[in-house]
Amino acid sequence: QVQLVESGGGLVQPGGSLRLSCAASGSIFHIEHMTWYRQTPEKQRELVATINRAGSTNYSDPVKDRFTISRDNAKNTVYLQMNSLKPEDTDVYYCNADHIEWDRDQRSWYYRDYWGQGTQVTVSS
Repeated sequence: QVQLVESGGGLVQPGGSLRLSCAASGSIFHIEHMTWYRQTPEKQRELVATINRAGSTNYSDPVKDRFTISRDNAKNTVYLQMNSLKPEDTDVYYCNADHIEWDRDQRSWYYRDYWGQGTQVTVSS
């Protein structure tokens, strides 16, 4: 079992910055991707940025050039540095991790998804 705990959300003015953190704990063997999503009740969950264990990253178009995802594998922690924030960035931000686990029935390895509880980011003047 893996637990994910996000922190760093809050209220910020347009043009400001925030840094989100997500720490994984528990019986961790190998996490391949760590990903940030965001969602409000009116919208579908949207991928924001993802990073694999080797450090390769991908970003959604709305946040490219403003957000930076990074990762500390030794601490099993992923970060999201958000700059030049806009009101449309207001959302609940969720951390996701895919952790490799053994399926006894199938006798094979698979990646299981884990989610954090979410942290609110509000961009408003």
